[in-house]
Amino acid sequence: MEFDPVLLAARRADSVARGHWRDRTINDDLDACVAGSPDTLALTAFERESGAVRRFTWRELAALADRIAVGLARLGVGRNDVVAMQLPNGWRFTALYLACSRIGAVLNPLMPIFREHELSFMLRHAEAKVFVVPAVFRHTDHEAMARGLKKDLPTLERILVVGGGGGGEDDFDALLTAPEWETAADAPAILTRSRPGPDDVTQLLYTSGTTGEPKGVMHSANTLMANIVPYAERLRLGRDDVVFMASPMAHQTGFMYGLMMPVMLGASAVLLDIWDPAKAAELIRSERASFTMASTPFLTDLSQVVAATGEGVPTLKTFLCAGAPIPGPLVEQARASLGAKIVSAWGMTENGAVTLIKLDDDDRLAVATDGCPLPGVEVKVVDAAGAELPAGESGRLVVRACSNFGGYLKRPQWNNTDADGWFDTGDLAYSTADGYIRISGRSKDVILRGGENIPVVEIESLLYRHPAVAQVAVVAYPDERLGERACAVIVARAGRTIDFAGMSDFLRAQKVAVPYIPEKLIVRDALPATPSGKIQKFKLREMLREGTL
Repeated sequence: MEFDPVLLAARRADSVARGHWRDRTINDDLDACVAGSPDTLALTAFERESGAVRRFTWRELAALADRIAVGLARLGVGRNDVVAMQLPNGWRFTALYLACSRIGAVLNPLMPIFREHELSFMLRHAEAKVFVVPAVFRHTDHEAMARGLKKDLPTLERILVVGGGGGGEDDFDALLTAPEWETAADAPAILTRSRPGPDDVTQLLYTSGTTGEPKGVMHSANTLMANIVPYAERLRLGRDDVVFMASPMAHQTGFMYGLMMPVMLGASAVLLDIWDPAKAAELIRSERASFTMASTPFLTDLSQVVAATGEGVPTLKTFLCAGAPIPGPLVEQARASLGAKIVSAWGMTENGAVTLIKLDDDDRLAVATDGCPLPGVEVKVVDAAGAELPAGESGRLVVRACSNFGGYLKRPQWNNTDADGWFDTGDLAYSTADGYIRISGRSKDVILRGGENIPVVEIESLLYRHPAVAQVAVVAYPDERLGERACAVIVARAGRTIDFAGMSDFLRAQKVAVPYIPEKLIVRDALPATPSGKIQKFKLREMLREGTL
């Protein structure tokens, strides 16, 4: 694979001079953990359904990473080859990224909710060489799905399966974690000759947008670490903390702050593969977790289960909540039940966390704002012409940050970054007099459901293929728990009908991820439109909120 992170070179000198880019990789930090505290607990991974628990010291985790790295090399994986995986949170996820980093391969995490429709595009676009999947996860046969896709993916050479139990030629553990590959005579050379530099692409992560196809976000060690360092400093996190992560590690949230940050801090990580608020509360207590980060529904669920059971989580100091505004009553409830500081934040796959409140800020700021910029980050709110707006006026939010991504894979025309390094986030916001921001809407046509972006244009395009659909608009409607849900507003073709079950079955037949399927259908004779015929989605959203649609 030839990567084109065109946005990195222009800001390298300034980022290094300002101390934001440390010119380190995750290899340096993992090696430092082994050298400094080899027998300290590094990682604990829990599987909710099986009850399995695996624990690793830094010495053991590094040895496992080396083992998998040499095993991947034996399979022909080398520098800049893409290793895609659709694994849930777990020790294999962490070890696989660390292994790829040893040999210069690029990890492409894919959400377990993705189905054939999303996967076929992403695997082809990324030119994935290896695809790692669970045999079955949450009642979905991922192995069968992957094998069904392989025939149409010319670059995909191997599918590796976790948990199949067969020990066959594609069994992940039989190939990569059981043999002691790290003891082979040529292992030292394999583990050192292709290690990536700090500006090489190390992570490829797809994000939904308005273009009708997912975009492959390219990050280097420098861009990722330039965010994690000030993030941890603002939250006063260090090696004595225990990071609990139940947010998917195939999202930037879980990847940066549940996988990379603990290694960089030398802190212990605790992973949970399937969200279960009762289990989460139990693990926070038993593992003495002090920090976690997740979207609003996770905070709601955890605070409710703790309040209902009366069993507290006394070690939890901070819960960082992002992905949707935090309702005021929820902050009050969570503070009372969890006893933790609730921190609001805003960020994107393209740059990680951009703004967050400070630990000493009044709790009201977690409700009223999305925080202030991290060190190394500049934000401004501009009008349509690019002129900066005064505090209180809503406009486009643009960001210039040391953690900005390297660009979109094979789509530099979509990088949305001007000559001065300002990235147009596609979000609308306003600033306060003291430099905090508040996201006030999204200019990009995406619905944020429980922290998960729903690719509206893509879903609409699929629905237009339905023989009964003449017009369709997918818009958000508010939801107390998830922040937003999706509603499809459809005009049916003459003589045709469509109902919710028919719409849902049609999208399932297109192999769409289940959370992307609209959860409400409204059929109308016409949609509000401009004189030129453009659908006025803002009117549909208003009508949904007011109950007049």
